[in-house]
Amino acid sequence: MMAFMDKDFLLTNDTAKALFEEAKDVPIIDYHNHLSPKEIYEDRCFDNIAQVWLGGDHYKWRAMRANGISEKLITGDGAPFDKFVAWADTVQNLIGNPLYHWTHLELQRYFGITTPLNPDTAKDIWDKCNALLKTKEYSVRNLLRMQNVSVLCTTDDPADSLEWHRKIAEDGFDIKVLPSFRPEKAMGIEKDGFATYIEKLGGVAGLQITDVSSLLKALSIRLKFFTDNGCRVSDHSLEGLFYVKATEAEVNKIFKKGLAAAPLTEEEIAKFKGYILTELGRKYSKAGIVMQLHIGAIRNNSKRFYELLGADTGFDAMADFAYAPQLAAVLSEMDLTDELPKTILYCLNPKDTEMLAVMASTFCSNEQGIKGKVQLGAAWWFCDHKNGMERQIEAMSDAGLISTSVGMLTDSRSFLSFPRHELYRRILCNKIGTWVEAGEYPADLSYLRTLVKRICGGNAVEYFSL
Repeated sequence: MMAFMDKDFLLTNDTAKALFEEAKDVPIIDYHNHLSPKEIYEDRCFDNIAQVWLGGDHYKWRAMRANGISEKLITGDGAPFDKFVAWADTVQNLIGNPLYHWTHLELQRYFGITTPLNPDTAKDIWDKCNALLKTKEYSVRNLLRMQNVSVLCTTDDPADSLEWHRKIAEDGFDIKVLPSFRPEKAMGIEKDGFATYIEKLGGVAGLQITDVSSLLKALSIRLKFFTDNGCRVSDHSLEGLFYVKATEAEVNKIFKKGLAAAPLTEEEIAKFKGYILTELGRKYSKAGIVMQLHIGAIRNNSKRFYELLGADTGFDAMADFAYAPQLAAVLSEMDLTDELPKTILYCLNPKDTEMLAVMASTFCSNEQGIKGKVQLGAAWWFCDHKNGMERQIEAMSDAGLISTSVGMLTDSRSFLSFPRHELYRRILCNKIGTWVEAGEYPADLSYLRTLVKRICGGNAVEYFSL
């Protein structure tokens, strides 16, 4: 029997163990997360482990609900220790769930605790973690340093002032905290408050937005502001029908309907979104910005809890729709004029993994010699577990080159989430090691050590121009 999560956790052969020795200390480049730049600037210290672990983590909230925990002890006004004990009870029941590995990697890497968390050990672990969290060595910035984070890219609206990013840069913090351009509200023509947001965006950009041309001009102004403040990547969430080819005149009519809050058809929404996405992609290409497409979420499925708690509280799910034709069309539209930017494709439904891997390799042709110009993104959200990571690695290898991958991300709101990179690195090294020891690739450890270091960080430095 193997020891519980010891130094060889998930490493099942000698080659894997040797490769992980090279991969484990590569600086982390986390190019997609939802961390607060304000808390990084202020170097926040947390009051207790429940606050840092359960304060905004909808992964944990979903698991606790499934375990029958009262909402009072999840998002409600329950005492922090009671919430922690409820989480400890849930953890004990998480066999096979990635949260179990994440939880214990975080306890080990940040707090040196190797004892499994359960209701019996909860009080001792609570006390040990809290004693450390009260020290300055466990401030937000030091938590990032503990995991050797080099760069992290937050998720930011085009109308954001980037006040905290600029203050961090001026402060000389040794970790790069860069904004990401996420124009979701500018494309959300079907959402409540669209007209109000467009007015806000125009005010920030210094112009009145009356048509699609002025909307794109405002977004271009804000994109320039973002790139001037270190932005290297954009982010788009595509849900349902997202591309139907349309003319500017058609889209202008749709835009005016949206401003007037008039009813829109699914096709009209897709025409607007697809047109704006295509035009933004061309701007990204010119500015050297990477375009991330996260595809396949169904948001806020419980209307009752959406009205009670709001968005991003653990009630999203994976969609099930066929989108290969429209994805091919929107990528081709940009590629037709050689204005397709570097692009990362993420699926939320694992059934789309192989399709996206093949789609990515279809659009990699470029004269700039960019490796992995369009590529399958890391296993994301409901896929970022052992099975999902293995499937992503296999699919990218089957259809393209895993050697061009930019590796893992956290997609997290927690400052303790960075051991997810370690989990990915262990799985990656074990997969490559297994291929080697099965005689499917030469045991060229000199090259393979370089390869895993590139996948775990070096490729991202080059790809994102960091």
